[in-house]
Amino acid sequence: MARLKEFNEEDALDKAIEIFWNKGYNGTSAQDLVTHLGLSRSSLYDTFGDKHSLFIKALQRYQKKSYDDVSSVLQKSTNIKETIKEMFAQAIIESFEDKITKGCFMVNSTVELALHDTEIAKVVNDNRQKMEEVFFLAVKRGQELNQISSSTDPRLLARFIFNNYSGIRVLARSTGTPKQVFDDVLKVLLSIL
Repeated sequence: MARLKEFNEEDALDKAIEIFWNKGYNGTSAQDLVTHLGLSRSSLYDTFGDKHSLFIKALQRYQKKSYDDVSSVLQKSTNIKETIKEMFAQAIIESFEDKITKGCFMVNSTVELALHDTEIAKVVNDNRQKMEEVFFLAVKRGQELNQISSSTDPRLLARFIFNNYSGIRVLARSTGTPKQVFDDVLKVLLSIL
C-alpha cells in the first residue's frame, strides 16, 4: 500500500522558490533543499524528481503567481499609468528593503541558466510573452481611456515597460546603486507613457 504524502506540495514549492531565489540554482545543494524544505531525500525525489525538475516546477509556480498578481492589479486598475507607476515604485522600495539583494527569481534564473538550459529558457520565454501581453492589454486600455499617449504602438510600449521592470530587478542585484538611478528610470518611463 502506497504511503500518503505528509506534506503540502505547494508549500514545498514555495520553500524551494525561497532557497533557489536566495542561493541560485548552482549555489543550492541537495542538502540545502532537504534542510530548507524539511523533507527527506526520498520524499523530495519521489515527489519532484531531481533538483532540476524541482527547480523547473518552482520557477513555473513563481511565474504563475507573478503573472496572476500583475494581471489582477492591471485589470482592476482605473488609471493604468498611475498603476504602472505604483508597480515600479513598489519594485524600487522592495529593492532597497531587500537585505540580501535577491532581485527577481525569474530574472535571476534568466541570467544564471537560460542561455545554457533549454527548459529554463522555455519558462523564461513563456514568462516574457505572458507579461508582455498583460502589459499590452493594459497599455491599450490606457490609450483608449486617454491615460497613456497613443503616439506609440501599445505592443512596443508593453515591451519597453516589461524590459524596464526586469531591468529594475537586475539593478536591484547590484549593491550600492543609488536610489536616484531607480527614480530616473521610472521618471523616463512615465514621460514616454
